[in-house]
Formats: sequence, structure tokens, C-alpha cells
Amino acid sequence: MKKIQLSQKAEKRLIIFSFTIIPILLLLIFSYYPLIKMFQYSLTDWNGYSPESSFVGIDNYQTVTTNPTYFAVFKTSLYYFIATFFQLGVALLFATILSFKVKFANFWKGVLFFPYLLNGVAIGFIFLYFYKGGGTLDTVLSGLGLENQIRLWLGDRSINNISLAFTSVWRYTGFNFLIFLGAIQSVNPEIYEAAEMDGANRWDEFVYIILPSIRNIIFLNIILGVSGSLSVFDIPYIMTGGSNGTTTFVIQTINTAFKYNKVGLASAMAIILLVIVIIVTVLQRWFTREKEA
Repeated sequence: MKKIQLSQKAEKRLIIFSFTIIPILLLLIFSYYPLIKMFQYSLTDWNGYSPESSFVGIDNYQTVTTNPTYFAVFKTSLYYFIATFFQLGVALLFATILSFKVKFANFWKGVLFFPYLLNGVAIGFIFLYFYKGGGTLDTVLSGLGLENQIRLWLGDRSINNISLAFTSVWRYTGFNFLIFLGAIQSVNPEIYEAAEMDGANRWDEFVYIILPSIRNIIFLNIILGVSGSLSVFDIPYIMTGGSNGTTTFVIQTINTAFKYNKVGLASAMAIILLVIVIIVTVLQRWFTREKEA
């Protein structure tokens, strides 16, 4: 009997080990090993193709942190940072509405989540046609008699980053909506029933039941949104190539590595971005815990 129990425990441990070791190996090979190599490259002047490189220490980091050109592009991230809160607000609004009994609820859920399923390249080309002169947006404005509001949506420096940020909002709202919806639906329905018996309306239920129940999910989405706003790449790269004041830090890093053949400097930029994202995440977690305390 003891031998059978030992055999079953051994099999259980073997199964757990087998299912755990593969994901860990994949994580080490495709995440941590490249990170270590990137840090090594950041300490050299490697150009990306030469078999040899020289050790330069922290010179690349000094170049990035002392040259204002590299950090000036973070101004572009402010547009995406502000758009993040608009995106979260819209997602929370629709998640709250569709968590109650609404006609064609599944249809609206599909409509909201569908943009997130599209590839970033496809979305870039869709909105290129949407914003181009005589395109969809201009046609709609003309039909509404607002011809005087037509602009060079991607060519005017005063509005091109706003146009790109709106594209990002359209793409990622569905993702936040799905997370909010799942969190709201996990709340015990009996709580809503008790609130209704006490005379609470929908606004009261939102303020006193939904918001406190999904507070951690809200902060999680804020962390993801802020981190994403610092590392925007595909939308501006596809739609404008980073030209006309739309360059982000990631686009600048890619150009430094593959356009100017400064892989060592670009690796240092990537490490600095990683550190900034970690610091922002830690600060937000600390602020969240302080608020909970």
C-alpha cells in the first residue's frame, strides 16, 4: 500500500515537473537570456554586424541620459498617457452598462472587443485611409457640413499625435472592457438585489458596489496603460514612420539600432526604458498599497 502511495506521489511530482519545466525553459530562453545579452551589448559599441566590438562601459548610458534629443521624444508619450485614462473611462462605462440586462448585449460586446483582435499592421492601414485627405473622416465631416474642420490629420503637428492616440484608444478599449466586464460580473448578484431593495439606483450601485469591488483591476489596467503609453511603437511606426513629430522612444531605439547601426547605444536605450517602466509600476503599486492602508 505504501509503495502504491509513493508511486502515485512520484508520478504526481513528475507530471508537475514536466508541465512546469517547459514554460520555465521557454521563459529563460526567449525572455531572460535576450535581456542579459542586451545588457551586455549596452556596454559595447557593437554595430550589429561586425564580429568584434569594443567595451565602452557606461558611455552609452551617459549619452542617452545627457543628450536631450533622446528624452525629448517622451513628450509624444504624453498624448498616449492622457488617452489611456480616456480609454479606461470608456471601457469601464461600457463594461458597467453591459453588465446589466441590455438588449443585444452579446452583439455589443463583440463590437467593442473586435478591434483588439485585429493585427496592429491592419489597424494602421485602416486608419491611414480613415485619416487621409478625402478619406472616411473627411467624407463624414463634409456630409455633416463641417468642411471647415477638415485638417491634415497626420500632417499637422498640432493634431497628428492626437489622431494617433485616438487610433490606439480604438484598438485597446476592447481589451480593458473585457477585463472590467469579467471583474464586474464576478461580483455576487445578491449584493445588487439587496441594494435595489434598499432603494439604490444604478449610479449608487456603480459608486458603492462596482468601484470598490474592482478597485484592484482598475489599478492593474492603469499600470498596463501607463506602461503601454511609454512603449508605443506599431501604430505611429506604420502610419507615419515616426516623422513630423510622432517619433516615440521605441521608434527612436529601433532607428538607432537598424538605421544608424548603433546596437550598443540602442540596447542601452532599451534597458533605460525597462527601468523607467519598472519604476513607474513600483510607484503605482506603492501608491495603491498606501491608499488601501
